[in-house]
Amino acid sequence: MKKLLFIYLLLSSILTYAHAPNQSYIFLRIYETDGIEGRYEINVKELNKIFNLSLPKNASVEDLKPYQNLIQNYLLKNSSFKSELGKHDIYFGDLGVQPITSGNYMQFHFKLKDIKQLPDNLDVYYNVGFIEDPEHKGFLTVEHNWKAGLINNESIIALDFSPSDPNDTLNLSETSIFTGFIAMIKQGIWHIWIGLDHILFLLALILPAVVRRKNKSAYGWEPVMTFKAAFLYIIKVVTYFTIAHTITLTLASLELVNLPSQFVESVIAFSIGLAAYHNIRPVFKMKDWVIAFIFGLFHGFGFASVLTDLGLSGEFLTLSLLGFNIGVEIGQLVIIACIFPILYLIRKHQFYPKFLVFMSIFLIIVSLYWFIERVFDINLYVDDYIFMATYDLAKWLGLK
Repeated sequence: MKKLLFIYLLLSSILTYAHAPNQSYIFLRIYETDGIEGRYEINVKELNKIFNLSLPKNASVEDLKPYQNLIQNYLLKNSSFKSELGKHDIYFGDLGVQPITSGNYMQFHFKLKDIKQLPDNLDVYYNVGFIEDPEHKGFLTVEHNWKAGLINNESIIALDFSPSDPNDTLNLSETSIFTGFIAMIKQGIWHIWIGLDHILFLLALILPAVVRRKNKSAYGWEPVMTFKAAFLYIIKVVTYFTIAHTITLTLASLELVNLPSQFVESVIAFSIGLAAYHNIRPVFKMKDWVIAFIFGLFHGFGFASVLTDLGLSGEFLTLSLLGFNIGVEIGQLVIIACIFPILYLIRKHQFYPKFLVFMSIFLIIVSLYWFIERVFDINLYVDDYIFMATYDLAKWLGLK
């Protein structure tokens, strides 16, 4: 109990420390073909202190626009990037905002000029807010660098700056394709583990693996006699699901076929209910694999949207696809390995047919809930708690 309390307090202190008002950040995204882009993030309170402004705590982009040139000129004067290739000018783009309870962080997006090939080292000068606030701290995070295994990263600090030491060097040479490939495998595992809809679809598919309908009846059940029979059922269903989602994941990632995200997510929600209903009253008699294959196609489109969100539609796409797909398969095999042995052990108990029906009804209810949310584009917020619990577990396991 004391250990759990210590872990809780430690995590709480880390979360409190992250994005504190007297800290500012540089987030970089490093691409092999498109160079380096990024953004500055500075808290409204610090902007008010540095420029003697009176921006509200929850300032918007519109509130910031009158001071955009003033702040960007200040950033150009107090920060810079250079390498063995020379100095890299900063070209500003859009403004953005990151809502934080302690006061919004204002975002200044930029791209570095004259990076036709990635340098080995990037020398960074950062002297933002130090004169006006001696307690101010500056950090640089590499948010994306495929070959360094950093994808959608916002938590690992690469460099830190202080009034006494505003210069530091970012090493870009310690990277490898293998590191990026492993990172994509982790992303695939991570996505299937937090993708509760994918997990519940798998559960609906494997619930009947350890029983068979009596005389092909819709309602009577009897346990399978051998482990082999149940295991072969699992292999067949999972294989068809894997083939299906691999096809559409590839097609969508290569931008050969695209479907609206809302439609895809709605069908994924519906797939859980139909697979569960099939357990109660067969839709495709003796052809359970049909549901796995047909709806697996839509789950593949769902997986593809993750790659797009990660900004991986261009560089290392083939390896990204392969690594991510391997991760998805590992993730789902772990899930099946956790659930299937339990189902096999309890299959002979008299309550199992009732348990199968009860779980299927539960899955139908969850499916309808998500389907309504996604079709009508509303959020009933009930599943946010489930997602956050899964998210925290995956972080603890080192997958995020």
